[in-house]
Amino acid sequence: MHILIAPNAFKDSLNAVQAAQAIQRGLERSYLHSTCTLQPIADGGDGMLEVMLSQANSQKKYAIVEDPLGRLVKAAYGIIHEGKTAVIEMAEASGLRLLSTNERDPRKTSTFGTGQLITEVLNQGVDEIVIGVGGSATVDGGLGIIQALGGKLTDKNGDEILRGADGLAVLHSIDVSGLDSRLKHCQITVPCDVTNTLVGAAEVFGPQKGASPEQVVEIEQHFLHYNDLVNKHLGKDIAHLPRGGAAGGVAAALYAFLDANLVNGTEFLLAKTGFQNALEQADLLITTEGALDQQTQGGKGPFYVAQRAKAQQKPVIILVGSVPKDYSPQDYPDYDAIFPIGPRPQSLKEALAHTAENLERTAYQIGNLLAIKKP
Repeated sequence: MHILIAPNAFKDSLNAVQAAQAIQRGLERSYLHSTCTLQPIADGGDGMLEVMLSQANSQKKYAIVEDPLGRLVKAAYGIIHEGKTAVIEMAEASGLRLLSTNERDPRKTSTFGTGQLITEVLNQGVDEIVIGVGGSATVDGGLGIIQALGGKLTDKNGDEILRGADGLAVLHSIDVSGLDSRLKHCQITVPCDVTNTLVGAAEVFGPQKGASPEQVVEIEQHFLHYNDLVNKHLGKDIAHLPRGGAAGGVAAALYAFLDANLVNGTEFLLAKTGFQNALEQADLLITTEGALDQQTQGGKGPFYVAQRAKAQQKPVIILVGSVPKDYSPQDYPDYDAIFPIGPRPQSLKEALAHTAENLERTAYQIGNLLAIKKP
């Protein structure tokens, strides 16, 4: 039996590559005679970089850039496709994971470091940049990125605006004449894990990044003003651009200022990593999800790969951290079998600490089950 292992990441526990390796270990320990192809998946959020780097002939590199509060941090990026494509994960430079809980303040946090990463990969001579925007600590409309790339953003006195949403509040004029000229010759793609628009983004994402209810209302007003300025200076209306609200408006800024393509993250990454070819060679697909719920069915990675498999009449097993209290198999028709991996009732903290162990043990038992033959 040839098994395609295509797991999603387990947030705050394992990335998708680590999850795939744990499942493979369990299957290889079992009595099942099988071969495995590891095809970790991502949707443009946290973990995208490691998924892209799992391809052959990839290079992981590092640059010293500024974190969301302006401190220096060592951020990873990837070079793939024989040096032609760079992969940036925004969370490496501008992510929530770089801040303590009490440091989360979208009025101050900036995407400037992500802009520095873009400059770094332009120095590598790439002609395509893929930017995953999940896991950000910011709601600055991507203005930090534009500042780092040479854009001049000023208040009514002609002074450079502050970083963070505080800058959005006083933004008066946009001058893109100083943007790095190499951007004109570089294709930029933004795989998005959400479809939210710029208007409404602060309400959805602001609280995750430390915004109070009052600040959410203020930032939403700033975004409306921001859209007016972008329309005036760049001739683009970004208020209701699908996916434009990703990462607190970063996707909208990349579209408006850099002509980026905003795409469905899962579909883009499946195509980039050769998933379809791997699926055609497989007898069975195993995928994963931290918490199986209706959001999963709304277009997350496991849903997409399961649908692809069912279209080829391939069986699908999904390993999950949890299922809903009102779980019904009829609600999840794309999975032939759903296996919760927890060995017993336990706290979320304990479950996160033992995800790899739980995946491996469950995969081992699945392998043994598949190995059973009728006398």
